[in-house]
Amino acid sequence: MEQRVSLVTLGVADLESSSRFYERLGWRRSVAKAEGVVFFQAGGMALALYPRLELAKDANVAADGQGFAGIALAYNARSRDEVDAVLREAEAAGATILKPAQEAFWGGYSGYFSDPDGFPWEVAWNPSFLITDDGSIRLPD
Repeated sequence: MEQRVSLVTLGVADLESSSRFYERLGWRRSVAKAEGVVFFQAGGMALALYPRLELAKDANVAADGQGFAGIALAYNARSRDEVDAVLREAEAAGATILKPAQEAFWGGYSGYFSDPDGFPWEVAWNPSFLITDDGSIRLPD
């Protein structure tokens, strides 16, 4: 198996409401003719929104997950100021701020917001991670 992630799918309670939230963040839909699922190109990978019950059914698992699911999505910023700006933008789009941006124990700066379905997003600036012009992340060796 190649070392990569191609697509992250979020099981959402209300597909249209969730897609409007991401559109308010400035994201543009891809695969315009897709029905019952919403796709967003996100750099070299994609984010999909799919009804939670249908996603659970497709994966053959129970749909009644509660609390922290043990996963967080991340947006890595090019600067500390960008972290603050993204958190403000997310809040204006309807996100809940889970943790205001602050100095991180690992030497960077980060905060968290959650989308309408409670999926946590970390917004972080890490001085050791290069974010290229196209938004790709380059990790040090």
